[in-house]
Amino acid sequence: MTERLEQIEEKLAHLERAVNELSDVVARQQKELDRATDRHQRLMDKMAAMESDFGASASAEEKPPHY
Repeated sequence: MTERLEQIEEKLAHLERAVNELSDVVARQQKELDRATDRHQRLMDKMAAMESDFGASASAEEKPPHY
């Protein structure tokens, strides 16, 4: 009975460590996603400002060659 309890405790300790490691990975990925989202938004804002200053880009208004 004691051996079985020790095995269960050992497995639990491994699972807790794995969960903590996965939690760290998810937290790091969320930070990276937040930074990427912020950068994307800033770039979109810059593009919108450029379009308002210089007008829409020519390629945005041209029809593709297959039309």
